[in-house]
Amino acid sequence: MKKISKRQYILGFGVSVLLLSLVRCFAPDVAKPPIQTKDNIDSLSSDSVAYALSDSLSNIPDDVKNKESLADSIHSSVFYNSDGSLAQHRIFSVPHFGNTFPDQNDVQLIAAQKWGVKPIADRQDAMNKKSGLVYVGSNPYFYIDKLHSSIPYLVPRASVLLQDIGKAYYDSLMIKGIPLHKIIVTSVLRSKADVAKLRTHNGNATQNSCHMYGTTFDLCYNRYVTVEAPGEKRRRVTNDTLKWVLSEVLRDMRENKRCFIKYEVNQGCFHITVN
Repeated sequence: MKKISKRQYILGFGVSVLLLSLVRCFAPDVAKPPIQTKDNIDSLSSDSVAYALSDSLSNIPDDVKNKESLADSIHSSVFYNSDGSLAQHRIFSVPHFGNTFPDQNDVQLIAAQKWGVKPIADRQDAMNKKSGLVYVGSNPYFYIDKLHSSIPYLVPRASVLLQDIGKAYYDSLMIKGIPLHKIIVTSVLRSKADVAKLRTHNGNATQNSCHMYGTTFDLCYNRYVTVEAPGEKRRRVTNDTLKWVLSEVLRDMRENKRCFIKYEVNQGCFHITVN
């Protein structure tokens, strides 16, 4: 390796300083770090905002990273108040269950025939023709009740909707300061034989049921499964309170055109078909 003399080193350093000075004179903005303002942060995606905040905070001394500055940075969060404390939202429910969830069978049937499978004859036929259907079992977000007139299968689109409702319900309970509870699924896919048998003792059951297409499920609104560790002591919550929160979640899903919903008075459930 060729050895550089002290005079050559000093000369090279001087040239570098001169070039940087010229750049600073003719293009001063090049030497300035980018400034993240509230306006341009709002125009970025959530990932970009998170990166920008973490990058800028890494250059701030620890004693400056106080709760107020962080709260200003995450002012749009629904989980925290402006002072950094956990937010607790009020329970509003919906004005009227019947008016908020009015979708009758004829409306839901159009969506069921669009997104669903062909109706199956009986349980054995269902076992042989599970193409296009996915199994739905009890999981962290919902509980499948003991099924008497249906089997736990849905089309993938409806299965995703059910998962999203369960997750959104958890979020709503947490943000309102309510102990976690699972929603209960009381009915899923029905065969033609199931519908015929059900119609002998259930006046609400229709011959051309949406449940036959794998697009429809019922959520109980007067029973819920408590989520708690063994021996855990916590306050009890009434079923009415849990129903009010669930109605808010379902209203949002319906308004976002994710599904059609009928409020069933006699059956004690929300009758839901994916859209």
